[in-house]
Amino acid sequence: MGLFVVARGAFTTSSCLRVHARSFVARYLGVTFLSGASAPAWIRVRSYSRDTTDDGDVNRQFVCYHLTHRTLLKIQGQDTGPFLQGIITNDMELLQESGQTAMYSHMLNVQGRTLYDIILYSLKTIDSGHGVLLECDHTMKDSVLKHLKMYKIRRKVTISPCPELSVWAVHPKNSPDQEARKLEISSPNKVLVWENDPRIQEMGWRLVLDSQMNPLDVITSCQKGDIEEYHRHRYAIGLPEGVKDLPPGVALPLESNLVYLQGISFSKGCYIGQELTARTHHTGVVRKRLMPVRLSVPVEDVEEGAALQTHSGQPAGKYRAGVGELGLSLVRMTYAKELLTVKSSDNSIVTLEASVPDWWPEDMKVD
Repeated sequence: MGLFVVARGAFTTSSCLRVHARSFVARYLGVTFLSGASAPAWIRVRSYSRDTTDDGDVNRQFVCYHLTHRTLLKIQGQDTGPFLQGIITNDMELLQESGQTAMYSHMLNVQGRTLYDIILYSLKTIDSGHGVLLECDHTMKDSVLKHLKMYKIRRKVTISPCPELSVWAVHPKNSPDQEARKLEISSPNKVLVWENDPRIQEMGWRLVLDSQMNPLDVITSCQKGDIEEYHRHRYAIGLPEGVKDLPPGVALPLESNLVYLQGISFSKGCYIGQELTARTHHTGVVRKRLMPVRLSVPVEDVEEGAALQTHSGQPAGKYRAGVGELGLSLVRMTYAKELLTVKSSDNSIVTLEASVPDWWPEDMKVD
Protein backbone atom coordinates (compact mmCIF):
# COMPACT_ATOMS: atom_id res chain seq x y z
CA MET A 1 0.00 0.00 0.00
CA GLY A 2 1.65 3.18 -1.11
CA LEU A 3 2.16 6.43 0.69
CA PHE A 4 -0.36 9.07 -0.01
CA VAL A 5 -0.92 12.67 0.93
CA VAL A 6 -4.30 14.18 0.24
CA ALA A 7 -5.19 17.84 0.26
CA ARG A 8 -8.62 17.48 -1.16
CA GLY A 9 -11.79 17.81 0.88
CA ALA A 10 -12.37 19.28 4.30
CA PHE A 11 -13.09 18.23 7.85
CA THR A 12 -16.76 18.27 8.71
CA THR A 13 -16.46 19.71 12.19
CA SER A 14 -15.73 23.38 11.59
CA SER A 15 -14.20 25.86 9.20
CA CYS A 16 -11.26 26.19 11.58
CA LEU A 17 -10.47 22.49 11.24
CA ARG A 18 -10.82 22.73 7.47
CA VAL A 19 -8.18 25.44 7.35
CA HIS A 20 -5.95 23.44 9.72
CA ALA A 21 -6.17 20.30 7.58
CA ARG A 22 -5.39 22.14 4.36
CA SER A 23 -2.47 24.06 5.84
CA PHE A 24 -1.11 20.89 7.51
CA VAL A 25 -0.88 19.03 4.19
CA ALA A 26 0.34 22.06 2.27
CA ARG A 27 3.10 22.66 4.81
CA TYR A 28 4.64 19.28 3.95
CA LEU A 29 4.06 19.57 0.23
CA GLY A 30 5.38 23.12 -0.07
CA VAL A 31 2.25 24.27 -1.91
CA THR A 32 -0.90 26.27 -1.18
CA PHE A 33 -4.38 25.37 -2.43
CA LEU A 34 -7.21 27.82 -2.91
CA SER A 35 -10.36 27.19 -0.94
CA GLY A 36 -12.55 24.71 -2.79
CA ALA A 37 -9.82 23.67 -5.25
CA SER A 38 -9.55 20.01 -6.10
CA ALA A 39 -6.35 18.04 -5.66
CA PRO A 40 -3.97 18.27 -8.64
CA ALA A 41 -3.00 15.20 -10.63
CA TRP A 42 0.37 14.71 -8.95
CA ILE A 43 -1.32 13.91 -5.63
CA ARG A 44 -2.38 10.29 -5.41
CA VAL A 45 -5.86 9.90 -3.96
CA ARG A 46 -7.16 6.57 -2.80
CA SER A 47 -10.73 5.83 -1.77
CA TYR A 48 -11.83 3.12 0.61
CA SER A 49 -15.20 1.46 0.90
CA ARG A 50 -16.80 0.96 4.28
CA ASP A 51 -17.62 -2.45 5.68
CA THR A 52 -20.84 -2.87 7.63
CA THR A 53 -19.30 -3.67 11.01
CA ASP A 54 -20.79 -2.73 14.34
CA ASP A 55 -19.02 -0.30 16.61
CA GLY A 56 -17.64 -1.52 19.91
CA ASP A 57 -14.35 -3.08 20.93
CA VAL A 58 -15.64 -6.60 20.41
CA ASN A 59 -15.80 -5.95 16.63
CA ARG A 60 -12.63 -3.91 16.34
CA GLN A 61 -10.20 -5.91 14.26
CA PHE A 62 -7.09 -3.75 14.65
CA VAL A 63 -4.99 -2.24 17.42
CA CYS A 64 -3.00 0.98 17.09
CA TYR A 65 0.00 1.79 19.29
CA HIS A 66 1.37 5.28 19.85
CA LEU A 67 5.12 4.92 19.33
CA THR A 68 6.30 7.59 21.73
CA HIS A 69 9.81 6.11 21.57
CA ARG A 70 10.04 7.06 17.88
CA THR A 71 10.26 10.52 16.33
CA LEU A 72 10.47 12.07 12.87
CA LEU A 73 12.83 14.35 10.97
CA LYS A 74 12.06 15.91 7.60
CA ILE A 75 14.81 15.99 4.96
CA GLN A 76 13.89 17.94 1.87
CA GLY A 77 15.59 19.42 -1.17
CA GLN A 78 16.94 18.49 -4.58
CA ASP A 79 19.99 16.69 -3.13
CA THR A 80 18.04 14.53 -0.68
CA GLY A 81 18.68 11.29 -2.56
CA PRO A 82 22.43 11.67 -3.19
CA PHE A 83 22.94 13.01 0.34
CA LEU A 84 21.31 10.04 2.06
CA GLN A 85 22.76 7.54 -0.43
CA GLY A 86 26.21 8.05 1.03
CA ILE A 87 25.27 7.59 4.70
CA ILE A 88 22.67 4.79 4.84
CA THR A 89 22.91 1.06 4.16
CA ASN A 90 19.93 0.85 1.80
CA ASP A 91 19.56 2.18 -1.74
CA MET A 92 17.78 5.54 -2.04
CA GLU A 93 16.94 4.76 -5.67
CA LEU A 94 14.34 2.32 -4.35
CA LEU A 95 12.40 5.31 -3.01
CA GLN A 96 13.03 7.54 -6.00
CA GLU A 97 12.55 5.25 -8.98
CA SER A 98 10.98 1.92 -8.10
CA GLY A 99 7.73 3.24 -6.70
CA GLN A 100 8.56 1.97 -3.23
CA THR A 101 7.49 4.53 -0.61
CA ALA A 102 8.89 3.20 2.66
CA MET A 103 12.31 1.72 3.39
CA TYR A 104 14.20 0.35 6.40
CA SER A 105 17.90 1.11 6.84
CA HIS A 106 20.75 1.66 9.27
CA MET A 107 23.29 4.44 9.57
CA LEU A 108 26.77 3.11 10.38
CA ASN A 109 29.96 4.56 11.79
CA VAL A 110 33.24 4.29 9.88
CA GLN A 111 33.98 0.96 11.60
CA GLY A 112 30.81 -0.51 10.11
CA ARG A 113 28.82 -0.65 13.36
CA THR A 114 25.22 0.50 13.64
CA LEU A 115 24.60 3.99 14.96
CA TYR A 116 20.87 4.36 14.25
CA ASP A 117 18.05 2.23 12.88
CA ILE A 118 15.71 4.28 10.71
CA ILE A 119 12.63 4.03 8.50
CA LEU A 120 12.35 6.41 5.55
CA TYR A 121 9.03 7.52 4.08
CA SER A 122 8.97 9.16 0.67
CA LEU A 123 7.45 12.61 0.23
CA LYS A 124 6.94 14.01 -3.25
CA THR A 125 6.76 17.80 -3.33
CA ILE A 126 6.17 20.12 -6.23
CA ASP A 127 8.69 22.83 -5.40
CA SER A 128 11.72 20.97 -4.08
CA GLY A 129 11.66 17.59 -5.77
CA HIS A 130 12.19 14.66 -3.44
CA GLY A 131 11.95 14.65 0.31
CA VAL A 132 11.66 12.07 3.08
CA LEU A 133 10.43 11.69 6.60
CA LEU A 134 13.05 9.87 8.66
CA GLU A 135 11.82 7.87 11.66
CA CYS A 136 14.35 7.18 14.42
CA ASP A 137 14.64 6.52 18.16
CA HIS A 138 13.46 9.66 19.96
CA THR A 139 16.37 9.54 22.44
CA MET A 140 18.79 9.78 19.52
CA LYS A 141 17.08 12.64 17.68
CA ASP A 142 19.78 15.20 18.47
CA SER A 143 22.54 12.73 17.62
CA VAL A 144 20.90 11.88 14.29
CA LEU A 145 20.52 15.59 13.49
CA LYS A 146 24.18 16.18 14.30
CA HIS A 147 25.23 13.19 12.21
CA LEU A 148 23.21 14.36 9.22
CA LYS A 149 24.45 17.94 9.42
CA MET A 150 28.05 16.77 9.71
CA TYR A 151 27.81 15.09 6.29
CA LYS A 152 25.54 17.65 4.69
CA ILE A 153 28.47 19.87 3.57
CA ARG A 154 27.19 21.80 0.52
CA ARG A 155 24.22 19.60 -0.26
CA LYS A 156 21.01 21.43 -1.12
CA VAL A 157 18.87 19.92 1.61
CA THR A 158 17.07 21.18 4.68
CA ILE A 159 16.82 19.05 7.82
CA SER A 160 14.30 19.75 10.56
CA PRO A 161 12.63 17.88 13.44
CA CYS A 162 8.86 17.28 13.32
CA PRO A 163 7.53 17.48 16.90
CA GLU A 164 4.07 18.20 15.51
CA LEU A 165 3.83 14.66 14.07
CA SER A 166 3.20 11.35 15.81
CA VAL A 167 4.09 7.81 14.73
CA TRP A 168 1.67 4.90 15.20
CA ALA A 169 1.89 1.16 14.55
CA VAL A 170 -1.29 -0.65 13.49
CA HIS A 171 -1.56 -4.42 13.95
CA PRO A 172 -4.33 -6.96 13.35
CA LYS A 173 -5.96 -7.72 16.68
CA ASN A 174 -6.11 -11.50 16.51
CA SER A 175 -4.28 -12.70 13.40
CA PRO A 176 -0.80 -11.79 12.17
CA ASP A 177 -1.94 -12.44 8.60
CA GLN A 178 -2.64 -8.89 7.51
CA GLU A 179 -3.40 -10.04 3.97
CA ALA A 180 -6.50 -11.83 5.25
CA ARG A 181 -8.03 -8.59 6.49
CA LYS A 182 -9.01 -5.40 4.74
CA LEU A 183 -8.02 -2.32 6.71
CA GLU A 184 -10.18 0.70 6.10
CA ILE A 185 -9.02 4.30 6.20
CA SER A 186 -12.10 6.43 6.80
CA SER A 187 -10.39 9.84 6.50
CA PRO A 188 -7.41 9.65 4.13
CA ASN A 189 -7.26 13.46 3.99
CA LYS A 190 -6.01 13.44 7.59
CA VAL A 191 -3.14 11.02 6.94
CA LEU A 192 0.43 12.04 6.09
CA VAL A 193 1.92 8.51 5.91
CA TRP A 194 0.14 5.17 5.65
CA GLU A 195 2.51 2.30 4.82
CA ASN A 196 3.09 -1.40 5.24
CA ASP A 197 5.95 -1.74 7.71
CA PRO A 198 8.91 -2.15 5.32
CA ARG A 199 10.73 -4.62 7.59
CA ILE A 200 8.47 -7.67 7.85
CA GLN A 201 4.78 -8.36 7.32
CA GLU A 202 4.29 -9.37 10.96
CA MET A 203 4.78 -5.73 12.02
CA GLY A 204 1.61 -4.51 10.29
CA TRP A 205 1.45 -0.87 9.19
CA ARG A 206 3.06 2.46 10.02
CA LEU A 207 0.87 5.56 10.36
CA VAL A 208 1.97 9.20 10.68
CA LEU A 209 -0.52 11.84 11.80
CA ASP A 210 -0.63 15.32 13.18
CA SER A 211 -0.05 14.95 16.92
CA GLN A 212 -3.46 16.47 17.65
CA MET A 213 -5.30 13.83 15.64
CA ASN A 214 -6.83 10.67 17.05
CA PRO A 215 -6.07 7.55 14.98
CA LEU A 216 -9.50 6.17 15.85
CA ASP A 217 -10.94 8.99 13.72
CA VAL A 218 -8.86 7.75 10.79
CA ILE A 219 -9.00 3.95 11.03
CA THR A 220 -12.28 2.13 11.39
CA SER A 221 -12.56 -1.07 13.45
CA CYS A 222 -9.55 -0.02 15.53
CA GLN A 223 -8.78 0.42 19.23
CA LYS A 224 -5.77 1.82 21.08
CA GLY A 225 -3.34 -0.61 22.67
CA ASP A 226 -0.75 -0.56 25.45
CA ILE A 227 2.75 0.15 24.14
CA GLU A 228 4.09 -2.79 26.20
CA GLU A 229 2.01 -5.10 23.99
CA TYR A 230 3.78 -3.65 20.96
CA HIS A 231 7.20 -4.33 22.46
CA ARG A 232 6.21 -7.84 23.56
CA HIS A 233 5.13 -8.56 20.00
CA ARG A 234 8.49 -7.30 18.68
CA TYR A 235 10.47 -9.40 21.11
CA ALA A 236 8.33 -12.48 20.50
CA ILE A 237 9.10 -12.40 16.77
CA GLY A 238 12.69 -11.21 17.18
CA LEU A 239 12.54 -7.72 15.66
CA PRO A 240 14.99 -5.12 17.06
CA GLU A 241 14.09 -1.44 17.30
CA GLY A 242 15.94 1.41 18.95
CA VAL A 243 19.05 1.89 21.04
CA LYS A 244 18.42 -0.83 23.64
CA ASP A 245 18.19 -3.54 21.00
CA LEU A 246 20.82 -1.98 18.72
CA PRO A 247 23.29 -0.16 20.98
CA PRO A 248 25.06 2.56 18.97
CA GLY A 249 28.64 1.74 18.04
CA VAL A 250 28.24 -1.84 19.31
CA ALA A 251 25.72 -3.65 17.10
CA LEU A 252 26.84 -4.98 13.72
CA PRO A 253 24.25 -4.72 10.93
CA LEU A 254 24.58 -8.27 9.61
CA GLU A 255 24.47 -9.77 13.10
CA SER A 256 21.30 -7.69 13.57
CA ASN A 257 19.69 -9.47 10.57
CA LEU A 258 19.59 -6.35 8.43
CA VAL A 259 19.65 -8.48 5.27
CA TYR A 260 16.53 -10.38 6.33
CA LEU A 261 14.77 -7.08 7.11
CA GLN A 262 15.33 -5.67 3.61
CA GLY A 263 17.50 -2.96 5.13
CA ILE A 264 20.70 -3.12 3.08
CA SER A 265 21.85 -3.03 -0.53
CA PHE A 266 25.02 -4.75 -1.74
CA SER A 267 24.79 -3.29 -5.25
CA LYS A 268 24.71 0.44 -4.50
CA GLY A 269 27.77 2.68 -4.37
CA CYS A 270 29.95 3.49 -1.38
CA TYR A 271 28.53 4.59 1.95
CA ILE A 272 29.92 5.10 5.43
CA GLY A 273 30.79 1.74 7.02
CA GLN A 274 30.41 -0.22 3.78
CA GLU A 275 33.84 -1.88 3.66
CA LEU A 276 33.54 -4.14 6.72
CA THR A 277 29.86 -4.85 6.03
CA ALA A 278 30.44 -5.88 2.41
CA ARG A 279 33.49 -7.99 3.32
CA THR A 280 31.54 -9.86 6.01
CA HIS A 281 28.63 -10.44 3.64
CA HIS A 282 30.77 -11.80 0.82
CA THR A 283 32.67 -14.17 3.11
CA GLY A 284 29.30 -15.54 4.16
CA VAL A 285 30.38 -15.92 7.78
CA VAL A 286 28.12 -14.45 10.47
CA ARG A 287 28.80 -16.39 13.65
CA LYS A 288 26.39 -14.53 15.94
CA ARG A 289 22.87 -13.31 15.31
CA LEU A 290 20.24 -11.36 17.17
CA MET A 291 17.56 -13.87 18.17
CA PRO A 292 14.36 -13.85 20.23
CA VAL A 293 14.78 -15.53 23.61
CA ARG A 294 12.35 -16.68 26.27
CA LEU A 295 13.50 -16.60 29.90
CA SER A 296 12.43 -19.23 32.41
CA VAL A 297 10.92 -16.52 34.63
CA PRO A 298 9.94 -12.90 33.93
CA VAL A 299 12.97 -10.81 34.80
CA GLU A 300 13.22 -7.02 34.56
CA ASP A 301 16.72 -6.63 36.01
CA VAL A 302 18.95 -8.40 33.52
CA GLU A 303 21.64 -5.92 32.58
CA GLU A 304 21.97 -4.98 28.93
CA GLY A 305 25.01 -6.75 27.58
CA ALA A 306 24.99 -9.45 30.28
CA ALA A 307 26.95 -12.52 29.18
CA LEU A 308 25.15 -15.68 28.08
CA GLN A 309 26.69 -19.05 28.88
CA THR A 310 26.04 -22.67 28.07
CA HIS A 311 25.56 -25.07 30.99
CA SER A 312 29.17 -26.11 30.51
CA GLY A 313 30.30 -22.50 30.97
CA GLN A 314 31.10 -21.67 27.34
CA PRO A 315 30.45 -18.03 26.29
CA ALA A 316 27.33 -18.05 24.09
CA GLY A 317 26.55 -14.39 23.44
CA LYS A 318 25.08 -11.33 25.14
CA TYR A 319 21.66 -10.32 26.37
CA ARG A 320 20.33 -7.14 24.78
CA ALA A 321 16.88 -6.13 26.11
CA GLY A 322 13.40 -7.41 26.77
CA VAL A 323 10.02 -7.19 28.50
CA GLY A 324 9.11 -9.76 31.13
CA GLU A 325 10.08 -13.23 29.94
CA LEU A 326 10.63 -12.13 26.32
CA GLY A 327 13.75 -10.52 24.95
CA LEU A 328 16.48 -10.32 22.35
CA SER A 329 19.99 -11.70 22.65
CA LEU A 330 23.02 -11.84 20.42
CA VAL A 331 23.56 -15.60 20.28
CA ARG A 332 26.45 -17.63 18.88
CA MET A 333 24.85 -19.82 16.22
CA THR A 334 26.88 -22.79 17.45
CA TYR A 335 24.90 -22.74 20.68
CA ALA A 336 21.53 -21.54 19.35
CA LYS A 337 19.85 -24.90 20.05
CA GLU A 338 21.13 -25.20 23.62
CA LEU A 339 19.55 -24.07 26.86
CA LEU A 340 21.54 -21.03 27.97
CA THR A 341 21.94 -19.11 31.21
CA VAL A 342 22.33 -15.46 32.17
CA LYS A 343 22.85 -13.71 35.50
CA SER A 344 20.36 -11.13 36.71
CA SER A 345 21.56 -8.03 38.57
CA ASP A 346 21.11 -9.85 41.92
CA ASN A 347 23.41 -12.67 40.66
CA SER A 348 20.62 -15.22 40.37
CA ILE A 349 20.90 -17.58 37.42
CA VAL A 350 18.11 -17.49 34.84
CA THR A 351 17.82 -19.97 31.99
CA LEU A 352 16.73 -18.88 28.54
CA GLU A 353 16.06 -20.49 25.20
CA ALA A 354 16.62 -18.92 21.78
CA SER A 355 14.36 -19.54 18.80
CA VAL A 356 14.53 -18.90 15.06
CA PRO A 357 12.00 -16.35 13.75
CA ASP A 358 9.58 -17.49 11.06
CA TRP A 359 10.66 -14.60 8.84
CA TRP A 360 14.25 -15.87 8.57
CA PRO A 361 15.06 -17.69 5.30
CA GLU A 362 14.61 -21.45 5.30
CA ASP A 363 18.34 -22.21 5.08
CA MET A 364 18.82 -20.40 8.39
CA LYS A 365 16.36 -22.56 10.31
CA VAL A 366 17.93 -24.38 13.26
CA ASP A 367 16.77 -28.00 13.52
